[in-house]
Amino acid sequence: MMSENKLYTVSIYTENNIGLLNRISAIFQRRHINIESINSSVSEIENVSKWTIVVKLTEDQMKKIIGQIEKQVEVIKAYYHTEEETIYQESCLFKIKSDLLFEERQIQNIIKESNARIVTVNKAFFVLEKSGRRSEIELLHRELSAFGILQFTRSGRIAVTKTPMEISKMLETFQH
Repeated sequence: MMSENKLYTVSIYTENNIGLLNRISAIFQRRHINIESINSSVSEIENVSKWTIVVKLTEDQMKKIIGQIEKQVEVIKAYYHTEEETIYQESCLFKIKSDLLFEERQIQNIIKESNARIVTVNKAFFVLEKSGRRSEIELLHRELSAFGILQFTRSGRIAVTKTPMEISKMLETFQH
């Protein structure tokens, strides 16, 4: 029986080194695997970065990718998680003409119903921030598109696991 493609969230912990983005993405590129999103940030330990990558693969492919990452990139540890094992969010910003905020009651309702937050307002535009699941952001984008979006930007996924990971102990020893 063939394994089906699933959406996986990959967590990679690395020291802060130059060129890691190229080395990590090359592993996926060589296998013709599309990266749906990639995010890098500091972790809870000084000088350690956490990379969060979202890909759609079979579990066998995912295991092979993790093995290659651990062999070919200077990582402290790499893990993969299914959708069910993580709590995740994406964030986005919408820039929209200010007059719509005051003249279109429907926009005010959309903002309220979507749990979006107004970040700034001036005479020319307002900026709206939304964090949530991809489907929530896409729904808000569709609704606001009817009124005209001046600018739109979106982050990649950030995620934490629902259960404790052994990486915490590993990172503690790395810190000392």
